[in-house]
Amino acid sequence: MPEHSAAVPPRPAPAGAGRDGRALPPASGAWREGDPPGRRRFADLGALDLVNGDRLPDVRLAYETWGQLNAARDNAVLVLHALTGDSHVTGEAGPGHPTPGWWASLVGPGAPIDTGRWFVVAPNVLGGCQGSTGPATRAPDGRPWGSRFPQLTVRDQVAAEARLADALGLDTWALVVGGSMGGQRALEWAVGQPQRVRGLVAVATNAQTTGDQIAGLHTQLAAIAADPGYAGGDYYDAPDGHGPHAGLGLARQIAHHSYRSAAELDARFGRAAQGAEEPLRGGRYAVQSYLEHHGDKLVRRFDANSYVTLTRTMITHDVGRDRGGVEAALARVSARALVVAVDSDRLFPPVQSARIAAGIPAAEPLRMINSDFGHDGFLVEADQLGTLVADFTATL
Repeated sequence: MPEHSAAVPPRPAPAGAGRDGRALPPASGAWREGDPPGRRRFADLGALDLVNGDRLPDVRLAYETWGQLNAARDNAVLVLHALTGDSHVTGEAGPGHPTPGWWASLVGPGAPIDTGRWFVVAPNVLGGCQGSTGPATRAPDGRPWGSRFPQLTVRDQVAAEARLADALGLDTWALVVGGSMGGQRALEWAVGQPQRVRGLVAVATNAQTTGDQIAGLHTQLAAIAADPGYAGGDYYDAPDGHGPHAGLGLARQIAHHSYRSAAELDARFGRAAQGAEEPLRGGRYAVQSYLEHHGDKLVRRFDANSYVTLTRTMITHDVGRDRGGVEAALARVSARALVVAVDSDRLFPPVQSARIAAGIPAAEPLRMINSDFGHDGFLVEADQLGTLVADFTATL
């Protein structure tokens, strides 16, 4: 398959360091042409007409694969990442991959999704920033899309992934699996293209974004937009250290608070101070430092515009739109389904998973992960989730 060659020029080398001695982060943490590709492959998929009437020319998806496709071409598994994930599901950190695989406990040799049996494909989502077409990539005029990048829906993202499946010669997926935002896409696959999905695993996700979830996501968008460094989305030429780092970091802090449970944060940090300085004398609580740490980590590997684009897709997510409502849409799913919730999840409460499990005709009863880690339990509780997935895949 030909690889896509058009992209933004490589980012300039970092200049100087911040007051903490660390190299200043680039304006965008997006992967760019000229950066090490790592295990990525790139698929040119042509132009894509979007739900809102816009059109994206020259769409590409970055993706990774593990295992071997069998002669019958019926052992392919699609793994879909969450908001700030990417195609690097399993494997070490290294050139091109700033972090190790985010679901290595689930995918690999002898793992619940055993790459000795399954051919696993993991794309970077359309609108993402790790090799797929997104706001940081080059528009037809040669400049980064930036603020001009069109609004996407989950359906647009799945349409691009279907093009990838076509390019790989895959008519059906034995299994489509995803958690959180990846679970939204997995569900859209099963609803929108039921003939192509034989098995579905939807973890800690929803069928329709609620008002409460929209409110939480909106505050993250507002944090980014309020950062002067965001420049309305056109910040790619800013020198290192001058991108929308404060806004993106704050958005991540807001999000991370929703990813963890109150019980876990209280037990882990409580009212402990960070260091020797008391909060009443200008110091901070340890939990404040914890959130700031996660915000700082993200700005060094992600792109603010991609965060905005993908958050908007989550806000507009509704499998029932133009399909007669959520229940009518879920009734279209022909795949066998495993739906998993985390009992302490306050971002995607278990009641939303219960709705999915109740609406899919061939779904197993809702399975529950018991965890104090909140939404992040779908990543942290490897043993519990792994057992559920292994039992499910053994029957496929």
